[in-house]
Amino acid sequence: MQFFSEENGKLIFRGNGEMLVIEPWGRNSLRVRSVFLGDVTDQSAALLPPDEKAHEVTVITHDNKDSEDPKDSYRSASITNGKIAASCYVQPWGDTLQIVYSEVPSGKVLLKEISNNGALCTKARSFKRISGDVFKLRAKFESDPDEKLYGMGQYQQERMNLKGCNLELAHRNSQASVPFVLSDKGYGFLWHNPAIGEVHFGVDVTEWVAEETKQLDYWITAGDTPQVIIENYTSVVGRAPMMPEYGLGYWQCKLRYFNQEQVLEIAREYYRRKVPVDVLVIDYYHWLRCGDWKFDPEYFPNPKEMVDELTKMGIKCMVSIWPQVDIRSENYEEMKHNGLLVKSRSGVDVQMVFHGDNLFMDATNPRTRKYVWEKIKKNYADLGIKTFWLDEAEPEFTGYDYENYQYYSGSVLETGNIYPREYARLFYEGQKENGQNDIVNLIRCAWVGSQKYGALVWSGDIMSSWEDFRKQIVAGLQMGIAGIPWWTTDIGGFHGGDTTSENFTELLLRWFEFGCFCPVMRMHGSRQPHSKIINKAGEEREVTGAPNEIWSYGDEAYRIMKGYIGIREQLRDYTRNAMKQASESGTPVIRPLFLEFSEDKKSWDVTDEYMFGGNLLVAPICHEGEKKRKVYLPSGCDWVHAFTGIKYQGGCDIETEAPIDVIPVFYRTDKPETFLFKI
Repeated sequence: MQFFSEENGKLIFRGNGEMLVIEPWGRNSLRVRSVFLGDVTDQSAALLPPDEKAHEVTVITHDNKDSEDPKDSYRSASITNGKIAASCYVQPWGDTLQIVYSEVPSGKVLLKEISNNGALCTKARSFKRISGDVFKLRAKFESDPDEKLYGMGQYQQERMNLKGCNLELAHRNSQASVPFVLSDKGYGFLWHNPAIGEVHFGVDVTEWVAEETKQLDYWITAGDTPQVIIENYTSVVGRAPMMPEYGLGYWQCKLRYFNQEQVLEIAREYYRRKVPVDVLVIDYYHWLRCGDWKFDPEYFPNPKEMVDELTKMGIKCMVSIWPQVDIRSENYEEMKHNGLLVKSRSGVDVQMVFHGDNLFMDATNPRTRKYVWEKIKKNYADLGIKTFWLDEAEPEFTGYDYENYQYYSGSVLETGNIYPREYARLFYEGQKENGQNDIVNLIRCAWVGSQKYGALVWSGDIMSSWEDFRKQIVAGLQMGIAGIPWWTTDIGGFHGGDTTSENFTELLLRWFEFGCFCPVMRMHGSRQPHSKIINKAGEEREVTGAPNEIWSYGDEAYRIMKGYIGIREQLRDYTRNAMKQASESGTPVIRPLFLEFSEDKKSWDVTDEYMFGGNLLVAPICHEGEKKRKVYLPSGCDWVHAFTGIKYQGGCDIETEAPIDVIPVFYRTDKPETFLFKI
């Protein structure tokens, strides 16, 4: 019996009703697809067409014709692409296929499917039919308990090494599932499936689960260093465009500047104080109803004049956009009857309850993307607004009952995780068509490939707490590994920041210092106490928070925050170069220590330090009342404190002082750049 064949450089397996295809896909990489009772499809959720020049392919099907047992013939095969090989073996108990991925030429095993375990009849690839050609899928691999795993996007936890974690493959407010994982064993793995599901990085088995899907689809790559692995990965899913110049400076925001006068008043005050602001953000409910996608004329009577004045001060105006469509919106009926909205499969067709009953526009539908952009162009872009804040991008269903919603692309259980990427795509393609090239849009969620649409992800509506602050350090690093280099967070957190509290001011200042060394430095938050807003019709509108400008927290806080805006300006050339690296090679702007120092084993375990670009090591102060901290300085070079000028030997722990106006930052001595920061 012949199980294997070679077709156009692909290795094909057919057996027990399964068709499995392994083919080269990028440098030192393989794509694996499998279906039950059918043929694999060429549909790609995220992978770009492969560069044929990057392939170094060998396919071998083994004819064991000399074996005494005729059943042994054609039971094994292999495919090699550069530094990675897949060895396939049909196991004698049940004729089930097992695949082992190894490094070439060393033969070191990188990843291995579970075996059938003889009489146990376990399955590495399990298809449980739901209906028609839709299955619940499980894929299982043997797990090395000592392996370290990183990436997967943004989960609100303080763990960097994901070994032992159970992760939901779904988006929520402050959670972005980007299913690429990097192993310290020398491989990267992409679960190329937008279905809602789970992954279990157990000590015995790694298990990937898709709740609804038509085929198994994943991609695996090998590389000598983490940087090479990320470069291989981003070459096949896309990289961020170059960050526009206005992404390198300071962004001012709060919940919310509720009228035109307030926006201009804040901008003028920064201008009078000679504090540079690159972007000023107008938050949500500057509209009357969700889905109107235009300024409420009661509060913004002449937005064109507002945008023009901001432009003269050198400030870009960013506006918030929501994908919700209120049933009272002027666009609701047209969108409903033209099939441009997400559908609820049962019950009342309401998907979010917030200031009214709302449905979501269906970003997976190309007709929706065209319709919505036409509104955005007319009501914002034509006024001179060139950057947008794409909020609610998960989307944030009032109930995360994924089985109850249907997109143009399919059920949410089957395709739901692509929504934020298609939301980003709507704006990026519209802006490109409008002749704009310097594109960056703030967005609250992402999936594989969002970066190529100018997506700057922020970490959602997190709490103003020290615990949440620490979680953001991990979240930003994991997002970079997962291919999303443009990332930011609400400086000070979003919920619960009391402007009258000295404890909150301390948190805000430490967060502000961290924000200076993030890809984008952006102040935001729902500051307490709030003030009510009542319109002329007597309707209560969304509240406005307490002042959140750098002069709002006292003279000492103002001195410190202004000083760090100055440091951000001092770093503009350096930050631009880090952004260029991200655009050209996929290297994250903020990086775990092991990305620069992979040979230093201790660097793989550090969770509260990181590299900002390739030269600066940043160690945030992220515990209340802390005025000094221990810092690990990786081996391979010496280090100099960028505030004090004190030199330290690499490869050891030090303790450094950190008064309220200093974040420990060190530059490496094996690079030509030197730094001196003063507040």
